[in-house]
Amino acid sequence: MKPVRLLFVCLGNICRSPLAEGVLRALAEKKGLAPALEVDSAGTGAWHIGDPPDRRSIEAARRHGIDISELRGRQVRPEDFRNFDLIFGMDENNVRTLKRLAPEGAAEKVRLFLDYASGRSEDVPDPYYEGPEAFEALYQMLDAGCSSLLVRFGERAS
Repeated sequence: MKPVRLLFVCLGNICRSPLAEGVLRALAEKKGLAPALEVDSAGTGAWHIGDPPDRRSIEAARRHGIDISELRGRQVRPEDFRNFDLIFGMDENNVRTLKRLAPEGAAEKVRLFLDYASGRSEDVPDPYYEGPEAFEALYQMLDAGCSSLLVRFGERAS
């Protein structure tokens, strides 16, 4: 069976989306679902191409036993709309930008992450201008959302 390909997208691909990628990979591994998923992350902007995640995202992940330090920022590419089954914007602004960038017929792949994962029509807030506590809150929000997402995929697989 072909793995489901998921792309997490935020503004710069250094805070929210790489942490979501790391959290989902770790949870999928624990639940034995890793072979059924391919996960990546990207940003709508080009400011951080090639950069590692924000040190505060790396530290939040590390506190929970997840290493995202090797991830590197990249910008969403046109082929992402062809290569991924679902593209999760972290907030409504990301979703609008992604739908604008999507080629004809691909906009339906774009979803607001928490709305799709857990039915909460809510943005994942950008912690960039906040302190470490905002990154811990981000981790907790992403952990809950990714756990809900895996329940959805687990139900579909059974």
